[in-house]
Amino acid sequence: MSFRSRSFAANAVRLQLHALAYNLGNFMRPLAMPKTAEPWSLTSQREKLIKIGAKVVSHGRYVTFHVAEVAVPGQMFQEILSLVARLRAQPAPA
Repeated sequence: MSFRSRSFAANAVRLQLHALAYNLGNFMRPLAMPKTAEPWSLTSQREKLIKIGAKVVSHGRYVTFHVAEVAVPGQMFQEILSLVARLRAQPAPA
């Protein structure tokens, strides 16, 4: 469902959110994207990584996502996840 408001304030907020998302995508690109995905545009990244369908399967303590490899090969997806994991702050020494 798409909601579009005709008020100036609502459109201004929507534009700011889009600009923030674009800037966040550009910031994260060199930090969390593998070298093989460098030629992708932000639109391609969004369509291949974010707008993909997945089946969520929960077993006990584990939750897994079943994603079709048509969008992104499994090896590339694992590489992206490991790059994102490296961005997490390391625990402070005790």
